[in-house]
Amino acid sequence: MAKFTFNMPDIGEGIAEAEIVSWHKKVGDTVHEDEEFVDMMTDKATVPMESPVTGVIVEVAGEAGDMVAIGSPLVVIEVEGEVPDDAGQEDVAAAPAPKSAEVTERIEVENPDASDQEDAAAAAPTPTPEPGPEPSFAPKQATEPTPASAPSSEKVLASPAVRKRAKELGVDLSQVKPQADGRLRHSHLDAFIAYSGGYSGSGPARSDETIKVIGLRKRIAENMAASKRHIPHFTYVEECDVTELERTRAQLNDNRGSNGQDRPKLTILPLLITAICKALPDFPMINARYDEEARVVTRHGAVHLGMAAMTDNGLMVPVIRDAQAKNLWQLANEIARLADAARSGSAKSEELSGSTLTVTSLGPLGGVATTPVINRPEVAIIGPNRIVERPMFVTGPDGQERIEKRKLMNISISCDHRVVDGYDAAAFVQSIKQMIEAPARLLAG
Repeated sequence: MAKFTFNMPDIGEGIAEAEIVSWHKKVGDTVHEDEEFVDMMTDKATVPMESPVTGVIVEVAGEAGDMVAIGSPLVVIEVEGEVPDDAGQEDVAAAPAPKSAEVTERIEVENPDASDQEDAAAAAPTPTPEPGPEPSFAPKQATEPTPASAPSSEKVLASPAVRKRAKELGVDLSQVKPQADGRLRHSHLDAFIAYSGGYSGSGPARSDETIKVIGLRKRIAENMAASKRHIPHFTYVEECDVTELERTRAQLNDNRGSNGQDRPKLTILPLLITAICKALPDFPMINARYDEEARVVTRHGAVHLGMAAMTDNGLMVPVIRDAQAKNLWQLANEIARLADAARSGSAKSEELSGSTLTVTSLGPLGGVATTPVINRPEVAIIGPNRIVERPMFVTGPDGQERIEKRKLMNISISCDHRVVDGYDAAAFVQSIKQMIEAPARLLAG
């Protein structure tokens, strides 16, 4: 028997350590050659590790949430005979983000209050709310004294159906006053519920649980804390009339023709992204990234649009490369593809990095207004909110005002006030508003 030590490989340029996300094997388990035994996470992606040998795991570097330095032992495997000479480890190098032919501009920014080096975010488990007091019911008659010890439900005369219904409603049958014969019926239960003001509650209190913040959730906690700690956010919200845009979208969806496979059903998001890309050339400081240490802003010519996507593991931001060069149908396809990849965990490292501006949308749950947190080192994030219908004053062809039912949507934008001025953010959103309120301008070449 011999022992083989598997050291943490170099899984990306500039990466010094990785976090243990989850073990697929534990000490004492047999692992086969080329079998995945642990998932490791870097700042960019989760990378599975495969064993180069077959044997029994006798030692591991730590548990989920622990950090392992590149080159340090990750796992020790006991193998039969001698360790094969060809059991060397191959580096699992993350593919670099593709370089697009974009125009970039570096601008020196004077900022005497440069941020200190980023601290590690202290991520605490999410507390669960303390259960409230158990509801109590008033006696049937205020003048009737309450017995010192009420009889249990089992001693009350009631049919199985009444008992089952009372249990589902959380009603203690001993608190319900029967009629002269002493038997409780559905009518007595109905009267008790009406008198006591409703049901007894949503059920018994659940036990507390402690959840360790690791993996993607830990990365989200660190990034969000760093963004709020280092970036002076400001948020601007504008209301837009999207009645005509929604009508245009419906017409486009109705006329997809035989290209239905290449032309998926449009949501409002591809239309909004198109408006953003058309407006950005006039506001280059918004499609930018800020290097705090060098005090340099890089204004990007291409729009690599981050798209915040909710997954079972937490928020991920896949990137639509060169969004400005894609038409509505290409954007819709890319949105669907990247969202599926993020949710399934198959998104590649280069698909999760390199964004220059981010859009975050909660769809129907978008609320009236949002104050999104900037995806650092970007300098802006845009959040469309839900569409609502409201009566509005509109001017008719005859020049007279009348009231119509219109579809309205608020657009929120959060910006880094060190780089973006309030006037520029407002003017940028107004430019988007003009296009989505007049779709002909949006769809014109």
